[in-house]
Amino acid sequence: MTLLFSKCFAVDSLRNLLYGLSSPLLAVSFAASCAIPGIALLTLGVNSLTGALGAFNIFLYTCCYTPMKRMSIANTWVGAVVGAIPPIMGWTAATGSLDPGALLLGGILYSWQFPHFNALSWNLREDYSRGGYCMMSVTHPAMCKRVALRHCLALIGLSTMAPVLDVTTWTFPVISLPINLYISYLGFRFYRDADRSSSRSLFFCSLWHLPMLLLLMLTCKKSLIENDDKGKLQS
Repeated sequence: MTLLFSKCFAVDSLRNLLYGLSSPLLAVSFAASCAIPGIALLTLGVNSLTGALGAFNIFLYTCCYTPMKRMSIANTWVGAVVGAIPPIMGWTAATGSLDPGALLLGGILYSWQFPHFNALSWNLREDYSRGGYCMMSVTHPAMCKRVALRHCLALIGLSTMAPVLDVTTWTFPVISLPINLYISYLGFRFYRDADRSSSRSLFFCSLWHLPMLLLLMLTCKKSLIENDDKGKLQS
């Protein structure tokens, strides 16, 4: 919750900076006053691994992703990594280790972001172009559609990997298949039609698809305690 409020305040601070209502020094000072205590709390109150991931994500967002927006379409891939790290931090906070399950959660968030953002950016191409931002929808429209569809399909594969990695039961890939197929269908429509209607449909689907997918994953999860006991018996 603290991180959520910090993000809201950060957005307000950025808006004030863009409108000239605050100075760059004030914005940097505010960002540092949020980042440094946040990393310290994660490191001392949770564990050093989670704190290190938080520090790395701040660096990735501020020093790599943000400047790359005006330089290369690779910013979208870097931004997807930024979005994938928080669920990994949740896993490391609970377990203290970077297990395959953590990477699976990160992989789901990573792939989900491409249909979500590519569909959103499609109808904002003129704005991005005027602003000088290098986005796939502006400079590589065919790639924008192709990548969105590819990662819609990747969500089916990632869901199937969950029981393989002993994170969920085999029920999860079965009950998640309908919503994964639906977003893949909308991804195909976006790839085929590439109009305002298909992009909006894919974007709005992504808004409920992710929480639904994670909720289904939660209901089918395997207990870490049971997995640990099973591992001890096998050894």
